[in-house]
Amino acid sequence: MTEIGRIERENIGFNEMDAWLNERAVTEIECLVPDMTGIPRGKILPRAKFREERGMRLPEGVLGMTVTGEIPTDDAFNQVINENDRDLVLKPDPATLRIVPWAVDPTAEVIHDCFTFDDKLLDHAPRSVLRKVLSLYAERGWKPVVAPELEFYIVAMNTDPDLPLQPPIGRSGRAESGRQAYSIDAVNEFDPLFEDIYEYCEKQELEIDTLIHEAGTGQMEINFLHGDPLELADSVFLFKRTVREAALRHNMYATFMAKPMAYQPGSAMHIHQSIVDVDNGKNVFAEADGSDSKLFRWAIGGLQKYLPPSMSLFAPYVNSYRRLVRDTAAPINVQWGRDNRTVGIRVPHSSAAARRLENRVVGADANPYIAMAATLACCYLGMVERIEPTPELRGNGYAHEYELPRSLNEAIDLLRETRELHDILGKNFITLYSSVKELEYTEFMRVISPWERKHLLLTV
Repeated sequence: MTEIGRIERENIGFNEMDAWLNERAVTEIECLVPDMTGIPRGKILPRAKFREERGMRLPEGVLGMTVTGEIPTDDAFNQVINENDRDLVLKPDPATLRIVPWAVDPTAEVIHDCFTFDDKLLDHAPRSVLRKVLSLYAERGWKPVVAPELEFYIVAMNTDPDLPLQPPIGRSGRAESGRQAYSIDAVNEFDPLFEDIYEYCEKQELEIDTLIHEAGTGQMEINFLHGDPLELADSVFLFKRTVREAALRHNMYATFMAKPMAYQPGSAMHIHQSIVDVDNGKNVFAEADGSDSKLFRWAIGGLQKYLPPSMSLFAPYVNSYRRLVRDTAAPINVQWGRDNRTVGIRVPHSSAAARRLENRVVGADANPYIAMAATLACCYLGMVERIEPTPELRGNGYAHEYELPRSLNEAIDLLRETRELHDILGKNFITLYSSVKELEYTEFMRVISPWERKHLLLTV
């Protein structure tokens, strides 16, 4: 078994996994689990230890950490995460097994699912939430297909968080002096970096498609090939780690912050989504004559209704809301339109077989498992509740009013109030997620910004 192809991954078991590891003389295994923020947690095990333990243990509180590593202590949090901080059992998903291309010694990585000691999937783990949403689709004979487009910035190394970020130096010895949207030469400035990124992705079998220079100075975008939502969420999770590692090796930082630089566009993770009928393999968003189906309209209606209360799942940090302002290539409302990049829900030009929606609200900083689950949940609710959309917007979406929450605390309140999302994503998950985000917001409010010192210190 020399490679694990895409088809083989679906059926790989523990015996095949052991053979794969033995063939490559792997000595260490990075056992990964994505937490609420999308940060990889886990352990590094020697090969022999990994063979002995198929169920690695971690404290349950690991899933409920803020991005700063703090753990909430409120009563709601303790209803989900026992205050005794019990262990949970992590089991490897053999289909996610990959080589770590930058490791010195032969090292593999594998993503784990979270279980209780009585062998039940932990319902509030991000990967479990996406699995739950996909199971609801499967019960109706539907198979979602997604394709993420992920934006990020490469910046010069900056060890002082009080200093603004700067574009990195390219091959020419100079930094970008202005925006270079879609410039081939601007991408070529960083050829050595992107050669490493493509090599690392190939070795990990991450199926990325096109690379472009986005509108911001030093801002790039990678498109992923369309496919299964769980596989794509895994790919985005691993890709972020890959890009950061490659950038460090070239004395740069790669950041997926939604708004890392003032006066520059923010970074998004646009998600294209369609649905296939499992029985006949056809796209349910199109009728036989190529026209839009009722399910297509209802999916748009679901996004329009449920994107605002889902906002903290798509824009999970205080910084996320700096991206969502007028005339900055980011949506401010839930209007929809065909081939219209000024609205939150875009319908790209396509054939009937490729009919799809593009959710342009999601930030690059979102946890890919949670973002995939939430956007599919919005569509699902629209289809089962038969929610009709508003008329198509044919003009400039920025000319319309804000329809999305403007801050993290407002978004958290909306999420807590929307019971339909609790039912589909899981009450425990919503409770845990809200507690984590509430604590992050409280931590942020304790910090005094340079703007406040500059404009308020001696004037108010």
